[in-house]
Amino acid sequence: MNEDSITLYYHEGSSDKIYKADIVPSGKDLFKVEFAYGRRGQTLQTGTKTSTPVPYAKARALFDKLVSEKTGKGYTQGEDGTPYQGTSSEQRNTGIACQLLNPIEEAELDRYMNDPRYCMQEKHDGRRLLVRKQGACITGINRRGLEVGIPKPLAEAVAALSPDCLLDGEAVGDTLYVFDLLHLFDSDLRTKPYSRRLLDLALLLFEHEASCLQMVSTAETAEDKKELFGRLKNEGREGVVFKDMTSRYTPGRPSSGGPQVKFKFCETASCVVTGQNLKRSVSLGLYRDGSIVDCGNVTIPPDKAVPETGSVVEIRYLYAFPESNALYQPVYLGPREDIPEQDCDIDQIKYKGTV
Repeated sequence: MNEDSITLYYHEGSSDKIYKADIVPSGKDLFKVEFAYGRRGQTLQTGTKTSTPVPYAKARALFDKLVSEKTGKGYTQGEDGTPYQGTSSEQRNTGIACQLLNPIEEAELDRYMNDPRYCMQEKHDGRRLLVRKQGACITGINRRGLEVGIPKPLAEAVAALSPDCLLDGEAVGDTLYVFDLLHLFDSDLRTKPYSRRLLDLALLLFEHEASCLQMVSTAETAEDKKELFGRLKNEGREGVVFKDMTSRYTPGRPSSGGPQVKFKFCETASCVVTGQNLKRSVSLGLYRDGSIVDCGNVTIPPDKAVPETGSVVEIRYLYAFPESNALYQPVYLGPREDIPEQDCDIDQIKYKGTV
């Protein structure tokens, strides 16, 4: 048994959570205490208790304190649940940048629905995740290009693929909904048209079925796009993405428009927690010209940890009030460690009367 690693579980009522802590080497005679947590079966959030490496004795003390705190709150050890595959090099920059999308307004939908150059796919309500296979090495990469841990079932599914590859998709629980293929064998496919990358992806996943790897549903004709759009909206899904089938993969976000755009059925925003209030509530803020603007409060559900001041969180809301910037009917979705604080700008907000 590895005494420097532990997995804890908590199950009561609707709460079904997992917490993993590890002491990992980080330089000569130095160590870090890393952790991962979240609902069982979903992609876990990661973090560290040591901003810089420390001697083993200090790391051990931090580790023991962390375990004591969790067991005091009812967490216990167990063999069930979804194992989590982390890595000692988490948060290392991989040099891989993903393609980011600009939103469109409802008035623009007809253009993309009727343009045969654009296909339409479901926008899943998860986290952007790229997964790279290089021989026996499986690497998770977030939207910022940083290496992150991924659920073990997903890592095993990618490892079972025959060729080396780089997949791009949206992680929901243990499942990666894949929508792009950037590398295959020794070939960089990012300069190829999306229609070619989509076909190669379909062939790759068809040859190796795995429940953890699902190809996103794609509609190409105007009739099919409208049918899929209506079904997804009626089912309460997050939204859709339109992609130019002739375009190459371009990292980063265009200043406007672009070959890939998104339309959400509901509004979401990444906000900075500016303070903790009473009764499991936190205050929210967004940046405008370098200064924080207050945008109201949100209640944190009892099955989720109250986020710390300065952290970035994802909020679903109906609209914002122009006079106060306060979000109307905000719902806390969870932390967003993959989004830097400076990206939480006021331009995300949709105001009443414009949605």
